Amino acid sequence: MTQKPPGVRADRPVVGTYPNYPQAQRAVDFLSDNEFPVEHTAIIGSDLRMVETVLGRLTRGRAAAMGAGTGAWFGLLIGLLLSVFAGEGNAVVVLILSGIVYGAVFGAVFGFAGHAFTRGTRDFSSRSQIVAARYDVVADPEVAEEAKNMLIKLGWREGG
Repeated sequence: MTQKPPGVRADRPVVGTYPNYPQAQRAVDFLSDNEFPVEHTAIIGSDLRMVETVLGRLTRGRAAAMGAGTGAWFGLLIGLLLSVFAGEGNAVVVLILSGIVYGAVFGAVFGFAGHAFTRGTRDFSSRSQIVAARYDVVADPEVAEEAKNMLIKLGWREGG
């Protein structure tokens, strides 16, 4: 038997079904704007799938450039933190610039090496996300009919 997280009830009726999360979110926001007790609702994504969007080809040079950019940001952060303890004058500027330069160099080296170690098994960059085929807005049984009627009244019931 699978356990449900605290506060999740299995007997909640569906009061609206939407093709994407922003529409389901807008439906709950609509209920909130109309004084509905939204703490009795939930948005449930169904038929989940993982979508990996390929952003482009990844070469060693591009991996090094991306590593340099990430390293520079990290170096800036370290330089700013160290500059808090620095004396007055040029020391602050030198610490910040040094942090950026060293961060970029080390980031480029690690980016290049990290990509080189893959030996061509993943020569592309991508972004992954979990998406649902549909999003159901559910409500506790004692307030479900009221929520359903509010959403139907203004055309928010199916697909916003």
